Amino acid sequence: MSADDAASAGKGRGGKGGHHETIVKRGRSHAHDDDHGGSWKVAFADFCLALMCLFLVLWLLNAREDEAVRDMGRSTMFEGSTGLLDGQGGHIESLHVPPEATRVYETREDLEELAERLRQLGEEAGLEENLGLEVTDAGLRVMLHDTERRGVFRLGSAIPTERFRDLLRRLGTLFAGVGNPILVVGHTDAVPYRSAIGTRSNWHLSSERALSARTLLLDGGMPSGAILQSVGMADNAPLTPDDPDAAVNRRIEFMILGPARARAIRQMFGVPDNPTPLIDGVQAVGRMPGTAPAEAQDATP
Repeated sequence: MSADDAASAGKGRGGKGGHHETIVKRGRSHAHDDDHGGSWKVAFADFCLALMCLFLVLWLLNAREDEAVRDMGRSTMFEGSTGLLDGQGGHIESLHVPPEATRVYETREDLEELAERLRQLGEEAGLEENLGLEVTDAGLRVMLHDTERRGVFRLGSAIPTERFRDLLRRLGTLFAGVGNPILVVGHTDAVPYRSAIGTRSNWHLSSERALSARTLLLDGGMPSGAILQSVGMADNAPLTPDDPDAAVNRRIEFMILGPARARAIRQMFGVPDNPTPLIDGVQAVGRMPGTAPAEAQDATP
């Protein structure tokens, strides 16, 4: 065997002169993300977007409610207020003209005469389409109602629009010469009142509108004692029962009462003339000492 053959055999047997080729195989690690992909990130982003949208909706509803409260605060439906709905109190000084002698309208002919004066007042203001007049057994029914083109109040608010503010003041000037007791009644349509906190309703809105109208009548010169009641009826007395959402159902009414009907209302909510005893010898309702009977109260409407 030659020397070269021996060397080759030595390398094959792993002799000192041999070299081994080492191959290292690294296993591929599997990350947790690879098993699920990136779908969880998309779902989490959608969740965050939904939360942000919910926050924006709640914020907008709260801002709207705050605006409604500020509008109510600017109105002068409360006795202690010094402004005129929007804080401008000097605008109506020219409307405080000395009223004519107070007159009690008793007969149907008297009430029709008063209705004609009110009709002329509506025509002068260009609001005859919004004015309804009706002589009934109870008295003269005066209605200021919405139309499809024009509303008496701002939508969802107790603040009258500018033209109706002026008309209500002028009605107050005219009513200053009327000796009959007056009812002020607010009405709404059947559309539910939307409130962010859910505590307000059409009952609140109709009552506040009646008070707002009363305030403007007083600003026009009508004495506060002329109003017998100021109430809200919500949507319980629509003019169009077949269409309770109609604009005409949103209205303010002034009922100029005859003496007999005014006396009946006072007796209904005050002390009746002849109360029925609950037990023999025990009167159901007694007249308070010093209280004048209903007939005496009606002597000066």
